Amino acid sequence: MPTSDDQLSLVRAALALPGEDSSDFDLNPGIAAPEGRALRSAGVLMALAEGSQGLDVYLTKRANHLKHHPGQIAFPGGKQEPGDGSAVAAALREAEEEIALPRDAVEVLGTLPPHETVTSFTVTPVVGRVIRPFDPRPEIGEVEEVFRVPLSFLMDAANYRIEGRRWQGRRRHYFAVPYGPYYIWGATARMLRGLADRMARCG
Repeated sequence: MPTSDDQLSLVRAALALPGEDSSDFDLNPGIAAPEGRALRSAGVLMALAEGSQGLDVYLTKRANHLKHHPGQIAFPGGKQEPGDGSAVAAALREAEEEIALPRDAVEVLGTLPPHETVTSFTVTPVVGRVIRPFDPRPEIGEVEEVFRVPLSFLMDAANYRIEGRRWQGRRRHYFAVPYGPYYIWGATARMLRGLADRMARCG
């Protein structure tokens, strides 16, 4: 099994590779993105921390009462506010708010190409290493749970599958990478798959 240092080296190499943007429309060639859409900038944090089997990735389960994406699994993150300055800053701010991860406890390793969502966001996945221990605390009213998944599991292409469900009257396909009781799917799974594909090219 690769060590966390081995994994970190692969992540750094993967982030240095050129690549194309991804989209919720990737697996749905028959569904076109709306013409003239106004995309809003957002940032999410793929926070990597030392675990029992190498590196882990922090994920959240959104509260069930939320209007948008209730109960879904997501990275800490959100839309870029005027005071953020960049999608990276937005990801770090949101991670501090959502899981109590201090901004100065994260070493930003780099970013993946933006991902466009069906909700008209262009999301920048920010990959960072947690450089000191912290006490994860879910943001009250927004986050139901904070949990970790081994990076080795998420980087194994065999754990991914393509599934589908009806959305706005049409069947839409998406990536899913279930882990125990957690159903990781949609944009979150697609961004993880993007990192997995890059790491496979470096391994």
